Amino acid sequence: MIEVVASMARGPVFLAGELMECLITFTNPMSHLSTSATSEMLAWASAQIHCQFHASESRVALPAQGNKQDVQAESDTVLIPSRGERGQCVLDTPPKILFCDLRLDPGESKTYSYSEVVPIDGPPSFRGQAVKYVYKLTIGCQRVNSPIKLLRVPFRVLVLQGMPEPPFPQDEEVSPSNPFLEEEEASRRDARPLERALDMLMVTTSRRCPHMFNITNMRGKVAKFCIFKTVYRLGEDIIGTFNFSEGDIPCLQYSVSLQSEEEIQQQYQRRPGQATSVTGHGRHMESCLHTASSHFSLPIPLNVTPGFSTDTVMLRWRLHFEFVTARDPMEPPTVLQNQSEVTVWTGAEHVDVDTFSWDLPIKVLPTNPALASYMSHFTGSNSINI
Repeated sequence: MIEVVASMARGPVFLAGELMECLITFTNPMSHLSTSATSEMLAWASAQIHCQFHASESRVALPAQGNKQDVQAESDTVLIPSRGERGQCVLDTPPKILFCDLRLDPGESKTYSYSEVVPIDGPPSFRGQAVKYVYKLTIGCQRVNSPIKLLRVPFRVLVLQGMPEPPFPQDEEVSPSNPFLEEEEASRRDARPLERALDMLMVTTSRRCPHMFNITNMRGKVAKFCIFKTVYRLGEDIIGTFNFSEGDIPCLQYSVSLQSEEEIQQQYQRRPGQATSVTGHGRHMESCLHTASSHFSLPIPLNVTPGFSTDTVMLRWRLHFEFVTARDPMEPPTVLQNQSEVTVWTGAEHVDVDTFSWDLPIKVLPTNPALASYMSHFTGSNSINI
């Protein structure tokens, strides 16, 4: 028996275009003191990245696919990373050979390093109501005259879409190289695209420009709403303020919900005019009768998917507002200036109300993948015995 362990040292979340590194260790767990201990042999091992696409048949009308054989013969030495997986493989990288003809004595282990740039033209990791995109690193290994064994390590990919320029410029800085620091310079060169992307992300989401909105219904003005920006990173708080003192219509209650909209592209919709799938990710509700001002704070979870668009699906973000207003004016409680006793104000038992809603589109972008790794349900490691 040989134990295979794969581990992503930096975590299970990556930006598209970033270099992913994984250490893969092969161990013969038998002790050399055991009388039955023998050397173990592996013919070969290779690894590659692939992305699986799965769509709900009741919501997505995909073109018919030809019959693909998903069976791998025991004597076959070709690695099929998506073998046994649901859906279609929409993206894969060329396989990289880790070794050929590996011999492990009892108690011996060998570690190999796999590195690959996460494809920049792929979709992000996404688990929606109608569509799913799942990334995995698949390591295949085989004994002589034995079937191929697959070890899969799922990970998450964040994609920067809608940025003002490409997140990973291809031009390289021209500077003298130090022959004594080749490894350090190589690591800095690998980290430079990630640093550029994160710097651009910080600049884009740090710009503040207050947006003011007058909230009105058919009876008049309800409030003035202010939000300081409309572009956010994962993990940020969305903060907004209401000024009800400028309103003509009494507002009894308001709620603000953070929602994502999953819309199937028109050519793949199962039914004409198919409804958009809406998912809530947080809600703030507050009673505000006789309140001059109020505010809310909604955090964007680190484990959600930023907005993106592919040929099949589009994901958008919005703030959904709901207001409950009174049809008639409501007098506030009066307190005399020299009153010494406590006054209890009792609200009306019956109030005629109107309700209305409003949607404000916002943009949600990725964050530092190291930060997102803390809230990922992936561990970035897996193991198998062969």
